[in-house]
Amino acid sequence: MLYTGNKPESFRKDRLEVRVFPTLEEMGEAAARDAADAICGMLSVRREVNMIFAAAPSQEEFLGRLVADRRIDWSGVNAFHMDEYIGLDPGAPQSFGNFLRQRIFGKVPFRSVNYIDPQAGDPEEECLRYAALLRKYPVDIVCLGIGENGHIAFNDPGVADFNDPKDVKVVELDPICRQQQVNEKCFDTLQQVPARAITVTVPALLRAEKMFCIVPFANKAKAVRDAVEGPVSEKCPASVLRTRDNVTLYIDSDSASELSA
Repeated sequence: MLYTGNKPESFRKDRLEVRVFPTLEEMGEAAARDAADAICGMLSVRREVNMIFAAAPSQEEFLGRLVADRRIDWSGVNAFHMDEYIGLDPGAPQSFGNFLRQRIFGKVPFRSVNYIDPQAGDPEEECLRYAALLRKYPVDIVCLGIGENGHIAFNDPGVADFNDPKDVKVVELDPICRQQQVNEKCFDTLQQVPARAITVTVPALLRAEKMFCIVPFANKAKAVRDAVEGPVSEKCPASVLRTRDNVTLYIDSDSASELSA
């Protein structure tokens, strides 16, 4: 295991900065502080900042601490979320838009909040609508996680495309991704997990000026190992983060447990 001490350790793998913390709380605090520093720094030189957020249990510690940071002028921030199930009721607890509404979007006074509509009559048209918004508000900061299968957003192995011509697309979710939602108690059974979703694509995410990738928990240890130490490949979509200078990966001792010593 890489983490061996009581203080955070930091190293680089290719162009990716990796920071390892002994606890979930320390990891969330550091990631939120760094993200807040970036938001405040950008707002000091520009009128608006555009941010994309992930919705997952892994993000709760980070989001809670980010909301609590009183330095941030949220009235200068346009908010987006990066993926959403197709067909789910917008008020359902599993809806990513609803998750973010409860944790951050409804708690601070954003300049604007822009949701993917899970019940759009034509999902392909909804992709075009949301892609147009992302072109109007080019992303500055992405706050994301990594799935058990190595996905970023809902770009699972098999549908992830590092050269995707689209900014937003409809995807079929793979079995590992869907089972993770059950394991994390978001759904009671696999049959309840929607089979399709709308996601922001890999190239659209990578356009961000800064990316903060927050990945705690033991169930993410293999994905972290593959992303950091495996080949850069669409078989582990998160590995693409190693090709950018502007990305920091925050992990705790549990998610770091399969990294080489």
